[in-house]
Amino acid sequence: MDEASGELTVAEVQRAVDRWIGRFAEGYFPPLAMVARLAEEVGELAREVNHTYGPKPKKPDEPPGSVAEELGDLLFVVASMANALDIDLTQAFLRAMQKFHDRDSERWTPRTNPPELD
Repeated sequence: MDEASGELTVAEVQRAVDRWIGRFAEGYFPPLAMVARLAEEVGELAREVNHTYGPKPKKPDEPPGSVAEELGDLLFVVASMANALDIDLTQAFLRAMQKFHDRDSERWTPRTNPPELD
């Protein structure tokens, strides 16, 4: 972890989640249970996005929420699932980016000054 900025690599996220889960005898949930957790967290994210950016205001007695908090919850569950299935998320992400580059580079209107690709 970069102490000055608080930034974590994907591998550090996975290790932090593994340390947390490792504290408990139950360990990781089975894959289908984690997919259900992902669906639950995506629903919570959708609800927050709808309240924040959509037409549906929260009820007066509902506590405030946070899109960032829900995204953090999703990241935790994704890292948990990857750990349980022995998937390196850094490598999975790099493969996904290559796939998107190969498949979609000509799909969208390019900017005149695009950011540099790593």
